[in-house]
Amino acid sequence: MPHPPPDPELAVAYIEGRRPDGPLLAEAARLRDEGKGRTVTYSRKVFIPLTTMCRDTCTYCTFVKPPGGGGEYLVPDDVMAIARAGARHGCTEALFTLGDRPEDRWQAARDFLAGVGHDSTIDYVSAMTERVAAETPLFPHANPGLMSADQLRRLRRSNPSVGLMLENISPRLLEPGGPHHGCPDKDPQRRMATIAAAGRERIPFTTGILVGIGETAGELVDSLFALERTHRTYGHIQEIIVQNFRAKANTRMRHRPEPTPEVFRRVVAVARWIMGSEMNIQVPPNLSEDFSIYLDAGINDWGGVSPLTIDWVNPEAPWPQLDRLDAVTRAGGFDLRARLPVYPEYISEEWIDAGLLAKVSAAVDDRGYVRPMEGARP
Repeated sequence: MPHPPPDPELAVAYIEGRRPDGPLLAEAARLRDEGKGRTVTYSRKVFIPLTTMCRDTCTYCTFVKPPGGGGEYLVPDDVMAIARAGARHGCTEALFTLGDRPEDRWQAARDFLAGVGHDSTIDYVSAMTERVAAETPLFPHANPGLMSADQLRRLRRSNPSVGLMLENISPRLLEPGGPHHGCPDKDPQRRMATIAAAGRERIPFTTGILVGIGETAGELVDSLFALERTHRTYGHIQEIIVQNFRAKANTRMRHRPEPTPEVFRRVVAVARWIMGSEMNIQVPPNLSEDFSIYLDAGINDWGGVSPLTIDWVNPEAPWPQLDRLDAVTRAGGFDLRARLPVYPEYISEEWIDAGLLAKVSAAVDDRGYVRPMEGARP
C-alpha cells in the first residue's frame, strides 16, 4: 500500500527511529522505481580545486587552508592541465570547487586575482569554466558559493549545471559553538536566495543536505521541505545530495560521532519521500563502507566519481573503482549509466544556454546518457 503524503512529524519520527522503518524504505524504493526505473547514474569527473582559501571557518572542513598553510589558487595553466588530463581519462565533468570569497579576508587572494586580471574569485571561476568549456570536451559544474543573479547568468553560458549545498536551513547552526559560527556564507537564507535565483535564471541546480553536524531531525526535515517548496516553484533542482558528515583529524569536530548507517539510510529515504518520484537523489559512495544499502532507500545516483583526482573535500575517502561501483549497482538489480553534470531531463533549450546546447546534445544518446566510448568502462 502506498505511504501517505509526506508529513513533517512522521518524517521526524522515522529519522529518530520512533517508527519502524520498513514502510518508509518500501515507499522510498517504490517512488524511485516509479520515477527513475532501475537505472542508477554517476558522473565521470575531474575535481578542480580552484582555490583552497575561503573567508569561512567551518568546524568540520579540511579543504580550506590559509595563505602560507596550503591556501592557494590554481593558475590557469594548471586548471587546463587537469581538465585535459580528465578528457584523456574519458571524463565528461570538470567539477570546480573552491572557498567562498577569500579576497574579502586575505590579501594573498587579492594579490593573486590582480595578477591574473580578475577583480573577484567568482569572475575567475567564470573565466576558467569558459575556457574549459571552449577548449576541452568536458562540461564545467561550478560550486563557487553564494552567487548573485548576474553571476549565475554568466556561469550559465559555460556551465550546463551549477551547485550549492544548502547543508541545513536552521540559523541555529550559526550560533556560537555551532558548526557554522563565523561563516557568513553559510547563512541558510542567503543560500536559499542563491538557489531561488538559479531557478529564476533557469539553471539546472544541484543542492542538498549535510547530515550529522549537530542538527536535529526536525531541522533535517525542515531543510528538505524548504528545498521541495523552492523546486515546486521553479522546477530547477535537478538533484538532492544527501551527504553524511565524516569526522576529520585537525578539525574542531574531529571527535563528533558520525551518523550511523541505519540513521543515515532513514534520512535518505525521508529525502526521497519528501522530494518525490521525479527527483534525482544522490548519496556519495566514497563516504560509506557499504554504500549498497542506500539502493534500498530510494537513491538513483552516485554522484561524481573520478578515475584521476581525489575527493578534495573528503581526501581521506577514496573513490570506489568503477568496476566495483558497477558490480554493486548490478547486484542490487540496477543498471549503471554515466551522465553529464546536467541530468537528461534538463537537456533542452529551456535549461541550457544556446551556445552550449549543441555540445551537450552531441555528448549524449537518445536517453540523455553519455554516449559509450569504445573500450570504456561503464
